[in-house]
Amino acid sequence: MARYGFELSERFAIPVMVRLVTRLSHSRAVVEVDESASVENELHYPRNPKQWVLMPAISKQRYKVLLKDYEDFEAASEESPFNKYLPGEDKSLGIVVSGLAWNYLKEAFPGGIPFPTVKISQYPLPTKMIGRLFDECESVMVIEEGQPLIEKKLRGALDRNGKIYGKLSGELNLTGELTPDLVKEGISKIKTELDSLKQSDLMGESQVTRPRPPALCQGCGHRDVYAALNGVLEEYENPKVFGDIGCYTLGFLSPFNAIDTVVDMGASITMAKGAADAGQHPAVAIIGDSTFTHSGMTGLLDAVNENSPITVIISDNLTTGMTGGQDSQGTGKLEDICLGLGVNPDHLRTIDSLPKNVEQMKEIFREEINYNGLSVIVSRRECIQTARRHAVKK
Repeated sequence: MARYGFELSERFAIPVMVRLVTRLSHSRAVVEVDESASVENELHYPRNPKQWVLMPAISKQRYKVLLKDYEDFEAASEESPFNKYLPGEDKSLGIVVSGLAWNYLKEAFPGGIPFPTVKISQYPLPTKMIGRLFDECESVMVIEEGQPLIEKKLRGALDRNGKIYGKLSGELNLTGELTPDLVKEGISKIKTELDSLKQSDLMGESQVTRPRPPALCQGCGHRDVYAALNGVLEEYENPKVFGDIGCYTLGFLSPFNAIDTVVDMGASITMAKGAADAGQHPAVAIIGDSTFTHSGMTGLLDAVNENSPITVIISDNLTTGMTGGQDSQGTGKLEDICLGLGVNPDHLRTIDSLPKNVEQMKEIFREEINYNGLSVIVSRRECIQTARRHAVKK
């Protein structure tokens, strides 16, 4: 589908996005790959270079082209190999299903789905397929992950008999993720209104895996940072720690409960600065090495320019740990970057975040929190996962 998306993009000269919901992103499976490579486009400049200049006059013209092309988008959706109309014998209910919910529907009916079903995997919506479903079925249920996007559109455009079921009508939850059991339960809720729908042997039983909440790995350097930081912040009346996006975000959870805010990448430093400007003390920002080079440097520059009284902890695990251990752009450069941005060398501290150094870390944290100005502490220890991989390679 990703390859097909690139082909669509080339065909229509528009961006094509592959939508990833949470459960899909947390899954793994065998993927069949087409080994034949497409012919690479020859390097050429655009025939109309103006289309790459984002100014109102050009945008208005491009929008007219987009509207004109929309009929072609709809035609491609109707013909897509990933949008399918699947007939069923029980026409008391039709089902519109998209994405990962299709797998859940199949799990709920291992013996075969008894209802006519439109499986949607490409947008815009294939209105002809869906129209056929509405014509043939007494009512329709929409099963989709995330927000009820499809359901909202159908209620406005194709609600011919007033019987559309889904998240907006309460058969499926608006919050949380779908599961095979929730899909099965949602369909069962309609059976009182649909005489032909029976709780039969068709509906399978699923086994829900016991939940396992995320936690920092044993041996993770972030653990020792939080242990030392918590120990020091107990000495202050109203400390606030502004977190960021990365493995270390798990410091919000038990047993550390060490973070007060997590908003977006780079927000730790800017929020700490804003809080300090409003009189908050201590105001501590904690950010990882990858996130710092991704979007934390500009916030630090702002804090440097005003010598804001905040303490910035860059918890450096020498990798991009949260997304698989890719190389971090800041490895071996963090101190130089901070100096280049103007951080006072006297208040740029580095320490190895090891259990044996916790007391030393506490002392450094205490000294810099009490300093009335900007300080940066680089706490460094290699991610335990990448360290293991490196050891195997050796």
